[in-house]
Amino acid sequence: MKAILRGAGQVIIPPVIYLLMRFIWFTTSKKFHYITPIGDEQHVCVCWHGELFMSPQAYRKIHKKHPASAIISSHFDGSLIASTLNMLHIRPLRGSSKKGARKVLLQAFKSIKSGEEVLITPDGPRGPRHTMSDGAIGIALKSKLPIFVMNYKANKYWQLKSWDRFVIPKPFTKVDFYIQSISLEGLEFDDAKKYLLDKMLENTII
Repeated sequence: MKAILRGAGQVIIPPVIYLLMRFIWFTTSKKFHYITPIGDEQHVCVCWHGELFMSPQAYRKIHKKHPASAIISSHFDGSLIASTLNMLHIRPLRGSSKKGARKVLLQAFKSIKSGEEVLITPDGPRGPRHTMSDGAIGIALKSKLPIFVMNYKANKYWQLKSWDRFVIPKPFTKVDFYIQSISLEGLEFDDAKKYLLDKMLENTII
C-alpha cells in the first residue's frame, strides 16, 4: 500500500508543485541584480536547497535554452524535485555526496563535457543548512568552469520548519534575485570552499 501511495504521489505531486511555482513566479514582482555579468558561457550553477522554489525558475529565465542537468538525491522527496525540474527542462542526475556519490559525479562530468550546465545545491540533500559540500567544490574546480550563483530575498514569504528552512514567496510580493558569476581559479580546495560559501551567504534569507 505504501508503494502504491508513493507511486501515486510521484505522478500527482510534481505537477501541483510546478503549477504553484509558476503561479508564484507570475504573480510576484521580480528584480534581477546582476552583481557580475552572466553571459552565455557554460557554468556550474549553485543555489541553496531552501531556495529551490524560485532559483531554478530564475535560472531558466536567464539561460532559457541552455541544456542543463541537476544533481538530485535518490530519496523520495528527491524524486518529486526531479520530476518538477524536468518540467523546466532540467535533467535530473540521481545521487548525492553520501549515496551514489561516485556514480553521480561521473554523470555530472559527462554532462559538463557534453555542454550541459550542472545545477547543485551545496547543502543538499539533508544539510546542515547553508553548508558547503565537497562535491560542489570538487566539480567546480575539476571542470575549471565559472560558478553561476543564484540567491533571492522576498519581502513577504512563508518559511517552512524543515531543515533547510524552505522559502516560499507570497503571491504579489517583491522578490529580489542576486546573480553573479565567480571563478575559483587558482584557489586551493579549502580556500575555494570558504570563498564560495561567503559569496552564497551575501544575499540570502538567514
